[in-house]
Amino acid sequence: MKILIINPGSTSTKVAIFEDEKQVDLKVLRHSPEDLSRFKTLWDQFEFRLKIILEFLEEKNLKPSDFSAVGGLGGLLRPVSGGTYRVNDKMLEDARANFQGEHPSNLGCALAYEVAKLGGVEAFIVDPVSVDEFEPLARYSGHPLIQRRSLSHALNIHAVARLASEKIGKKLDETNFVIAHLGGGISVCPVKGGRIIDANDASSDGPFSPERTGGLPLQPFISLCFSGKYTEQEIRKMVMGKGGLVAYLGTNNANEVEERIKNGDEYAREVYEAMAYQIAKEVGAMATVLKGKVDAIVLTGGLANSKILVDWITERVSFIAPVLVFPGEDEMKALALGVLRVLRGEEQAKEYPA
Repeated sequence: MKILIINPGSTSTKVAIFEDEKQVDLKVLRHSPEDLSRFKTLWDQFEFRLKIILEFLEEKNLKPSDFSAVGGLGGLLRPVSGGTYRVNDKMLEDARANFQGEHPSNLGCALAYEVAKLGGVEAFIVDPVSVDEFEPLARYSGHPLIQRRSLSHALNIHAVARLASEKIGKKLDETNFVIAHLGGGISVCPVKGGRIIDANDASSDGPFSPERTGGLPLQPFISLCFSGKYTEQEIRKMVMGKGGLVAYLGTNNANEVEERIKNGDEYAREVYEAMAYQIAKEVGAMATVLKGKVDAIVLTGGLANSKILVDWITERVSFIAPVLVFPGEDEMKALALGVLRVLRGEEQAKEYPA
């Protein structure tokens, strides 16, 4: 079965072609600042991105009707359980309304839907960021005006949970993992029987990351917010985009940080180790959610390629459970496999709630 996968990001749109499980083509359609500066809002970019996807297909002598289905990255939609969802009108409405916030991934379902419509096939998303499988206690924040949200790197976390269960030789629904997705944002989740039952909201909680602050000491942060020195927009950017390694070291590039460490930069070493320390603390906290019954701690995402970071984390958490490492994140394959399971009848496509 031939499947087209569309993954919109902040500065690119990735497009991949799969034949069954095998990726046969991948193109990263990059968008320059000049390209994007023409558009006032995220959704103003829609026609521009759709056009270059169709141009890519034309270059490959392919038509939308050549595909069995089209898969798109799921965005900040309403809370749903994990799985593969058929794109419907309500999903498109919520995506366009930026239901839980504005993010390029919100474009994914709409881009997939438009291409699929041209080909007379169905469009799907798989495990959107808004997957919510929280148990009741995980929702409490400490004040009834604020409820903890389930926002995580669910697509990669669910995909890696399947890989980890195969690795240890257990059925997915019988496993307990703590999975840490380590990227530009960091999600650390207890995953019980394949369900993400808790998670730090990577946009506002948990460890600091290459460009996010994670959780901050609340009283000093409130003082900062009301100091009169920063606008709301500047504060939001400080927390998500200009926090973490960017704030401390002026870069979000882990390779650059490691090079500085090799060259004897002790401050860079301390900051990088502090990030590992906070990740390990979060892993330990999430192990308590599973009452210490953890089959494995799983490290994934781009930063899992960093041996020094993985070693620092492992040193602190290996007493809890064995540590498995699946570096990188193959979102395109995870999307394709989710669509393929539905096309093969191995799973039922879920309906997005009206």
